[in-house]
Amino acid sequence: MVVQMLIGDGAQLSLSQLPEHLQLLLTQELGALRLVDRDTVTTVAEEFLAELQAIGLSAPGTHDGAVMALADHLSGPLADRLRQQTKEVRDGDHWPTIINLDASEVVKIMCAESIEVCAVALSKLPVAKAADVLTKTPGDRARRITYAISQTADVSPDAVRRIGAALAQDYGLANALAFEKAPVQRLGAILNATPTETREEVLAGLGTTDPTFANDLRKAIFTFKDIAPRVKPTDIPNCIRAVDAQVMTTAIAAGLAGDEQIVASTEFILDSISQRMAAQIREDASELGTIKKADAETAMSEITKAIREMADAGTITLIDPDDDQDET
Repeated sequence: MVVQMLIGDGAQLSLSQLPEHLQLLLTQELGALRLVDRDTVTTVAEEFLAELQAIGLSAPGTHDGAVMALADHLSGPLADRLRQQTKEVRDGDHWPTIINLDASEVVKIMCAESIEVCAVALSKLPVAKAADVLTKTPGDRARRITYAISQTADVSPDAVRRIGAALAQDYGLANALAFEKAPVQRLGAILNATPTETREEVLAGLGTTDPTFANDLRKAIFTFKDIAPRVKPTDIPNCIRAVDAQVMTTAIAAGLAGDEQIVASTEFILDSISQRMAAQIREDASELGTIKKADAETAMSEITKAIREMADAGTITLIDPDDDQDET
């Protein structure tokens, strides 16, 4: 009755902000009204006015409204993340937030939420992304989710909207990270700079406790012996251009006297540059004699450092060991 009175008086109501089930209920109730006597209308209006006058505080009432109200009073990083989340919401629809998550994040939803919620979430994804997520979801759970999709024919739009809002609140707000790089990248960079014995000891220990992490870590590590299998011959001249000539000669002298993998990388470098330059470096290296272990590692590290810096800058692309194995 109050809504009808306001509409009759020409008021513009923002009823679309209400949940759809309340909008539907309001429509049904208004449709059931016929003629109402004047005394009843007056009584309803007075009761409604009394309730309004009794209100002592009005709050946003929604997550998005709270973000808008508090954004200027929160810490900068948190406010920015909350604003970004709110920006992705369109007309109360939080599903874009979930759809824009990485597939790995959506897989977490598939593994943590109820089967029914997962079925709804998978149905909201674009086909290609849904297929990717389903492929990465454990087999038994993936089968249960696909079956549950067959039971979603009668799910109401409002239920889907509320599921999207709940998932966006739990998974859509990116956590502030203490480190920019992943653990494997950080530890790989550290081990790149450690002596060979220490590096191999650490990798052996990790191989026992966490083989998967150890394997990923070996890919992130790039040492002198990795030059031959992971660097393209055409990239070598650019990579060593910035290396000091004396350092280069020392590294080659030590490399030619190293183990099989070290020798392979040394010869690979020499084969990838001009014959005249390679011959000169060989001659200079032969005159140095035996190289101290510490000096050898320092010189070789300078070459691998130059290569890693170019790879990090995107100037060159290192060959992935797994891709190389697949090709063979």
